[in-house]
Amino acid sequence: MQEVSIMVFSRKEIVLVSFILVAVLIRLFPHPPNVAPITAVALFAGTFFDKKHWAILMPLIAMTFTDLFLGFSMITPVVYLSFIAITVIGMVFKKMNFGMVILSSMVFFVLTNLGVWALYYPLTPEGLITCFTLAIPFFINSILGDLFFSVSLLFGYRFAAQRLQLA
Repeated sequence: MQEVSIMVFSRKEIVLVSFILVAVLIRLFPHPPNVAPITAVALFAGTFFDKKHWAILMPLIAMTFTDLFLGFSMITPVVYLSFIAITVIGMVFKKMNFGMVILSSMVFFVLTNLGVWALYYPLTPEGLITCFTLAIPFFINSILGDLFFSVSLLFGYRFAAQRLQLA
């Protein structure tokens, strides 16, 4: 009788998933508004997962899992869409650097605030300006959190990959 072994994840992917799990759990701890690891997770997944379906699924699974505890809202579909877009940025550019993190933060800011404007503000130029102006403090927090978590994921993964001799 022949033994059949089905490996869902490679060694590299197991390490990637473990870093994502830690980042996701951090989202459940109290934190300042928009200082969260999910943008970094989306960029990280897009950059390092060889299988595109896993890259796209990781941030969505992370958000769904944590949103079960933190709650869903009317803006949730737009938030999830923004993380898909950020994952695609990672898949296309295959880089996690300062520019890619800032681009990811901007994509999240623009897409989610367009959603907030469409759902909660008058659909006028004044409503758009008000929405984006009031969101600036959250954008600053997002950039700080995205930079911190991106650096943590990138250097943590590089260290682990070197120690474990991952391809």
